[in-house]
Amino acid sequence: MSDQPSALDPPTGVEPDLAHHGDAEATAGLIDLAVNVRRARPPAWLADPIAATLTDLARYPDPAPARAAVAARHRRHPNEVLLTAGAAEGFVLIAQALRGVRRPVVVHPQFTEPEAALRAAGHPVERVLLDAADGFRLDPSRVPADADLVMIGNPTNPTSVLHPAQTVAALARPGRVLVVDEAFADTTIAPGHPGEPESLAERRDLPGLLVVRSLTKTWGLAGLRIGYLLGAAELLSRLAAVQPLWAVSTPALAAASACASDVAVQAERAIAADLAADRDHLVARLTDLPGVRVVGSPASAFVLLHRPGATVLRAALRERGWAVRRGDTFPGLGADWLRVAVRDRNTTDAFIDVLREIMEA
Repeated sequence: MSDQPSALDPPTGVEPDLAHHGDAEATAGLIDLAVNVRRARPPAWLADPIAATLTDLARYPDPAPARAAVAARHRRHPNEVLLTAGAAEGFVLIAQALRGVRRPVVVHPQFTEPEAALRAAGHPVERVLLDAADGFRLDPSRVPADADLVMIGNPTNPTSVLHPAQTVAALARPGRVLVVDEAFADTTIAPGHPGEPESLAERRDLPGLLVVRSLTKTWGLAGLRIGYLLGAAELLSRLAAVQPLWAVSTPALAAASACASDVAVQAERAIAADLAADRDHLVARLTDLPGVRVVGSPASAFVLLHRPGATVLRAALRERGWAVRRGDTFPGLGADWLRVAVRDRNTTDAFIDVLREIMEA
């Protein structure tokens, strides 16, 4: 293995690159374990409504039907739903609309776009770094009591940790906006639970709660850009006031309606069950490798692993045709961390064989 850093590596001793994402790793010709988007083709019940809109693009988008469909799915009123061009737009709207907050706090390691959006809007951001030695467990008491904006992922990217709903809910209080990024909530499953365990999407009793959702991961729609926010109507109206007109395209609105249907929810639960089995297989194969540590109990579409010298390992994997996500761009991690997307068992087995060969070289 070469010990020379890749061009994708940052200079040492600098702040993590919050703008770095997995798609920068998954360049042409590599087997992609760096991006957490499911690769299966959209089913007909999703693809057909999207395709049908292509003959009616002269008309301006009307979000009302999609908003009503999403609201019905989460047992909310339509004015408690704000459709967005992907979850990432939601973070920008939050940062722009809530300029009056005094002490915003981001719980890390997590997806970096929430902090990047806050900083771009001029907010001074404080970080609460969860501890790998504790399985990245959330302790609400570590968040400053006077923080008036708190952002956390659940399940968290990149750790794949699923925090208990009651623990996350304990962060809510009057005078605070609590943003919970549930972009991967539809990938989670638990025995005896018919829906998404630990989701707060249907909670209407928590003050200041904003739940961020994405439809791009499970349904392979990253290029279409569709997500939504759930929260109190008054709070969402503040965000809508800074959103561009017609921000969500007509094809994306069709996708939102389709993904909120009973057929979609049933399919999503079946996909989550298959994903859990594939994830268990990946974790078992990884833990068989000497010196590789998987922290905690992964609950989503990716696994975070620790391996000394991971930067060199990642470069060697690229040379062998495999892309994995570096961990050093996430605050609270470093160069010895890698994130690996869950794929089918054949892909996992081929990846583990290459990984073992590199480590034994």
